[in-house]
Amino acid sequence: MERAVNQERRLALRTVGLLTSGALLAGCVSRVRETPLFAPEPSFAAADAAVRDAIATGACPGAVLAVGRSGRIVHSAVFGRRAVTPVAELMTWDTVFDMASLTKPMITALAVMQLVEQGRLDVDQPLARYLPDFAANRKAAITLRLLLTHYSGLPPDLALDRPWSGRAQAWRRVVAATPIHPPGETFVYSDINFIALGFLVERISGRTLPDYAATHILTPLGMKDSAFLPGASTRARVAPTQFDEHGVMLRGVVHDPTARRMGGYAGHAGLFSTATDVATYATALLDRRAGRDSRFPLARATLLMMTTPQQPAGRAEQRGFGWDISSHYATARGERFSQESFGHTGFTGTSLWVDPKNDCFVTLLTNRVHPDGHGGVVRLRKDVATAVARALSI
Repeated sequence: MERAVNQERRLALRTVGLLTSGALLAGCVSRVRETPLFAPEPSFAAADAAVRDAIATGACPGAVLAVGRSGRIVHSAVFGRRAVTPVAELMTWDTVFDMASLTKPMITALAVMQLVEQGRLDVDQPLARYLPDFAANRKAAITLRLLLTHYSGLPPDLALDRPWSGRAQAWRRVVAATPIHPPGETFVYSDINFIALGFLVERISGRTLPDYAATHILTPLGMKDSAFLPGASTRARVAPTQFDEHGVMLRGVVHDPTARRMGGYAGHAGLFSTATDVATYATALLDRRAGRDSRFPLARATLLMMTTPQQPAGRAEQRGFGWDISSHYATARGERFSQESFGHTGFTGTSLWVDPKNDCFVTLLTNRVHPDGHGGVVRLRKDVATAVARALSI
């Protein structure tokens, strides 16, 4: 065991050495600076211990943790294993994770708001204004706002009980979907909302969602290890998720079954990223929101709108455009981050929580579904966020 721990420590330290090289940091926001792994401030020991305990109890095989404040990473750590089968692999700082539903706020909602800034979309117009077929089955009144905040009333997901594949088939099923609640009345977290918004971005921009994201979000931010449909050169660093329906371990292929049927990407899932890139994104977001110099590809006023409550008036579940603020899913906030904070989680075990009042963020990336889908990190996210906030004297 001691030998394995030492091996992991040496591997992590080599990874940090690579991270500090000019080549790997070229795409990062200049204000982000890495601090050494395994030399954290003692106050973060509780957060690290929570992750180690979760791994020991089988909640996830491994994790990468990054905490940022005031433009720099103040704590970073790597834990456990990236893979346990078919060959065991140690987790590394540069591991690429299937971000799952973090695709929604980080890419799709941001893309929609960029198009709003350009005057090409209006959040209070029905989606059917732009995609007329969507009006079928009592959906004519569903606005972009209701889709972005999960108040459309649509079901949680497209049915997968019968075989189908392809983006055209997916769109036909979106059109066929019928609200299970009157639009604007009830919060229902629905992948269909963001599948529809992904199609909207493609229709208005004239580009595929992966191409749009690369050109207008990932490249401007310098997120060089982030992409939909990661290539073969990246696959060795991707954290595998679980076996698919054919018994093949998913690695570099999106875990979400609906997105897989749609060709590997959609508006609700498909982004792959690393801790460095997520930290870059969060730092740029905080800088823009605070009015500091930033490469975040959205104006400050639009970003403020996106990250403050935008749900229909009088509704208790608070959501921004894509971001969770105070819904029953917001346990990743922990017990100490401010009520102005916001974030999101991903089914595969990823999370990002941002607190603009305290100028900080925490991202915890795990592969909790590996190898059999039975891991769980809901409690871990809360415990880590609480410990991190306490360490930051929040």
